[in-house]
Amino acid sequence: MLTSPTEYSKIYGKSGDTVRRIAGRGAFHSARKIGRNWMVDSDEEYPVRKRKPINGVNSVQASVVSLFSGCGGMDLGFIGGFDFLGTNYPRTGFEVIWANDISSSACETYRQNIGNHIVWADFNDVIDQLPKAADIVIGGFPCQDISINGKMRGIEGERSSLYTYIVETVKRISPKVFVAENVGGLLLKQNVYSLNKILEDFNSLGYDISYQLYKAHDYGVPQTRERIFIVGTQTKLSRFSPPLPTHKNPITAKDAIGDLEEREQDKAFSHIWSLAKASGEQGNRKLYADRPGYTIRAECHGNIQFHYSLPRRISMREAARIQSFPDSFRFPCKLRETERQIGNAVPPVLAWHVAESVKKVLGESNRDED
Repeated sequence: MLTSPTEYSKIYGKSGDTVRRIAGRGAFHSARKIGRNWMVDSDEEYPVRKRKPINGVNSVQASVVSLFSGCGGMDLGFIGGFDFLGTNYPRTGFEVIWANDISSSACETYRQNIGNHIVWADFNDVIDQLPKAADIVIGGFPCQDISINGKMRGIEGERSSLYTYIVETVKRISPKVFVAENVGGLLLKQNVYSLNKILEDFNSLGYDISYQLYKAHDYGVPQTRERIFIVGTQTKLSRFSPPLPTHKNPITAKDAIGDLEEREQDKAFSHIWSLAKASGEQGNRKLYADRPGYTIRAECHGNIQFHYSLPRRISMREAARIQSFPDSFRFPCKLRETERQIGNAVPPVLAWHVAESVKKVLGESNRDED
């Protein structure tokens, strides 16, 4: 039956724009243009174009569904195609076809930098809009109840139990791989029940599960941020192997933001800073020029770290650098909201390294199918 690219995309887990584009290239045998619109037979399998190997490694094309997407840090990492501090992080071959977040401001930032496929809504209200299929599901579920800087309620807290949304999505979509991210505090003794419950629920899905603590500064992120990634792979696939550290010598705060020391405030570039005075332990932290930055937090209420040499707190652009966002990534919101979005994000560079390891799993799968 002939159907629109939008409806076809829901069946095969692709974006409507992609289906429309390749229909115009003649990739579908059944494609017909009726008036100004393309139509495709819903029974025709999505055409897969095999790419030539690049440096002996097959390029992988895969679709991604993203939950708790925020402003798009994890998604940018999984897509690739950006530069950070003079290093290029090439495109991975992954395409995010559907994303969701409950914050309207974060969704606006996402749209301006990643794409229009993000849905602003409570996930419960749009769960039936999930694509029927996708190769990968990713999500950094909220961590405030697990973080050592939070209230330590564990998964009994209102927000950290939201990991079950990832569980439900995996049940519905049956991706080849899923990736869930959370704070390193999940491994603390007081969170042992939370960790075991989360792993139990993910194990119930029938995937091979692995988890590991990552120190962001080991992967080219100028920040002492520790995060746990839980990765599930279908049992017929190779097990996930975490990426090896890339930086024996961490990138320092001065390496990351030193070139901005003489730059005047620039709202369009998000080079603006909080005027909050020093207050308490958190509100009195100061960067060290020769060390990576401290963890950038989401809810610091303006009490972000002080610059290592200037009499002010670091700017939002400097915070974005410490989180490994490229300078081309723009934040259209006001200071507090931008602070929240940057602090909530998964560092794109760290996410990129995880994505590359996921790509190896899928690449081996594709070779087996060939």
